[in-house]
Amino acid sequence: MRHIRNPLCALAMIGALSTLGPAQVTLAQNGAPPPRPVVTPHIERMDPALDALVDASQPIERVATGFVFTEGPMWYKGRLFFSDVRDDKMYAVTPEGKVELLNGESGGLAQHPPHVDVGSNGAAPTPGAISVVARMGARDIARMDAPGQMKPYITHYQGKRLNSPNDVVYARDGALWFTDPPFGLNYLKEGAKAAQELPFAGVFRYDTKGKLTAAITDMPFPNGIGISPDGKTLYVDNWGPEGYLRAYDLAADGTLSNMREVIRFPGQSGPDGLKIDMAGNIWMTGPGGIRIITPKGKVLGQIKLPETAANLAFAQDGHTLYITASTSIYRIHTKVAGELPRYMRP
Repeated sequence: MRHIRNPLCALAMIGALSTLGPAQVTLAQNGAPPPRPVVTPHIERMDPALDALVDASQPIERVATGFVFTEGPMWYKGRLFFSDVRDDKMYAVTPEGKVELLNGESGGLAQHPPHVDVGSNGAAPTPGAISVVARMGARDIARMDAPGQMKPYITHYQGKRLNSPNDVVYARDGALWFTDPPFGLNYLKEGAKAAQELPFAGVFRYDTKGKLTAAITDMPFPNGIGISPDGKTLYVDNWGPEGYLRAYDLAADGTLSNMREVIRFPGQSGPDGLKIDMAGNIWMTGPGGIRIITPKGKVLGQIKLPETAANLAFAQDGHTLYITASTSIYRIHTKVAGELPRYMRP
């Protein structure tokens, strides 16, 4: 099998293989992988407790399609803002499926190789502007003051450039938390390791006074991030080489303690975006689909799509879940309300 340098490309392949049975994950005689079976979008009920969260029998809607690799969903004033990280664009789509291009260089680079992961990624509404946006190409957190118009906001830690900010969330105290893996450095000619100025891939906290703290430094590829509805637990998942989801006690002053592992994927990479519902369950993209997981690590169900789901966002009144999945945007309705962003503008 050809070596896959780009982590998100690897994620796409893992997502494909995880839909196959053990006997199907084989190579044809000519060395080519077998055709990927068509997966009908559906919700797999794995525990009766899922019934209180979502109707597993409902159809899953495809709202829009035709993109390369979608990410970074955020609801803003009646539309879903999202990015195409491999086409370096930011869009907005209405509930009816009308798409508008907001920014044709959303990753912050004037020139970039086609179909590499340098576009904008995670986004969150912020005070005084529309949102903060993680830009993989520019290696920064940017502020979006008008739809699609961005400027650098957080760029360095202790004089060194950030790696490639990925996902963002605001805590109750107004501090911004974000993950900073090196995914967006792979396109550089010198290679990711040579371009990386920080000696770690971090999870950072940026407080309301402008102090930036590296709160977690021991995860190889920190990716999705979220905070429990009571504000007392921080969740961060690790993309790979082996995927897992961690939880930390989050104190009022922003310090972390009592790290524990919620779930692990032995021998597999792939956990990506995550969101929390108001009952405290984690909805996390990963190998084979989106898992709905209790704080204790029990998997209640899984959302299966024909494409690799990278991220998701609760929207509108909290009972609508949008999913960014490779070339398309999907939508389902939930019984449980999702936790909405701290500074959301409906």
